[in-house]
Amino acid sequence: MTFLNGNRDMTYKDITMILMSLLMTACSSGGDAVTTLPTDTSQVQTTVTAAPSETKVSITTPAVPTEPVDLEKGLTDEMYSRALISEGNRSRLAAVMNRAEKGEPITVATIGGSITQGSLASSPNNCYASLFYQYWQEKFPSSEVTFVNAGIGGTDSYLGVHRADTQLLCYEPDVVVVEFSVNDTDKLMNKYSYDSLVRKILTSDSAPAVILLFTTQDNGASLWETHCEIGKAYDLPMLSYREAVYPEVAAGTLDWKAISPDNIHPNDAGHSLIGQIMSRYLDGVYNDRGSIDTSDLSFSADPYTSDYYKDGHIVGAEGIEAEEISGFEIGGNYVYPELFPDNFVTEGEGYLKFECDCRCRGLFYLKQTDGNGGKYEVYIDGARKGTVDADFSGGWGNYGATQQILISKETAHHTVEIKLAEGSSKTALTILGIMLS
Repeated sequence: MTFLNGNRDMTYKDITMILMSLLMTACSSGGDAVTTLPTDTSQVQTTVTAAPSETKVSITTPAVPTEPVDLEKGLTDEMYSRALISEGNRSRLAAVMNRAEKGEPITVATIGGSITQGSLASSPNNCYASLFYQYWQEKFPSSEVTFVNAGIGGTDSYLGVHRADTQLLCYEPDVVVVEFSVNDTDKLMNKYSYDSLVRKILTSDSAPAVILLFTTQDNGASLWETHCEIGKAYDLPMLSYREAVYPEVAAGTLDWKAISPDNIHPNDAGHSLIGQIMSRYLDGVYNDRGSIDTSDLSFSADPYTSDYYKDGHIVGAEGIEAEEISGFEIGGNYVYPELFPDNFVTEGEGYLKFECDCRCRGLFYLKQTDGNGGKYEVYIDGARKGTVDADFSGGWGNYGATQQILISKETAHHTVEIKLAEGSSKTALTILGIMLS
């Protein structure tokens, strides 16, 4: 968060005092069938600014860590105590475990950014998502456990809620881990998108158990407080890698470089700590499963926000009936060729006009490092509503970016135009999809 500023001279006690004054919103409290979502991108992250919240709770000042962390000995009791933000309602988890114990097949899944994808783990088998899958396999050897990893680097919950139906929920998961706390950076918009994503999962046909996982940058930046509001509203299990490791890093009892080779992504040791947090929590549910009431697994809580994206989805080029089109051709892309193969692509000046009925609308497009990415303006009903800039010259790599263009509580018929911005000498643009709710 911006109040930390990556200042390595601040003590953990100083940081705690700042947290208490600024963040009064924080919560405390078988088989081998695998489906993965391949992508070669890594994660994008900017700093998050804290803002007031609707939920007011008190904060207990944590003890300042004093003993060096021995990663070979694993997660300490103190680290786990901080990591366990909330046990939440465990009935759906216990019900899944009861089924798996009987030998019934189950599907476990994860959705998030590049940490979930497994970026910078030495092997896909060493990332936390795979460790989560391995837990269920080892705990329930008589059950056929299918695994779905819907992690895509550089993506947030805004894209997540629009792709969840086709890349996660179509597999009818029984348990889902949601991880977007370092990719979500807009406190307001991502509160809306995260809420809609969590609700979409909870209300899906397979009625999965949902676990919220909070990760962090090396300076503590994370949108976990905002995500925690949603988890608290729905009484969900919440586990925080951030709270496990960052107090140790700030106190000097754990070197960040021992758990991450950059400022965000865990290495094998970091992923192992996440895996230990999750397995310890799941063991607690397993041990108590006989006393957990599983008679009512329904979810009927009112939306925490306005649930703007409850029916969010992505429409590819083939699904758009253009009224006018020039420059653009229908083709694919080289970054997500399997996940988003149906695109509008132009190297020269492009123009696109179409109509749609929607409440909310966004553009999913490719940021490119080759110096050819153009700047395009988006008009709705003749009024300019946003600009997308595909140029990412000198950046870390090509990736899919999102731009929200319209948000409303009412569905209406709109005319949409996408055209080259005046004065833009660069003209290339790949529209990966139109995001509609």
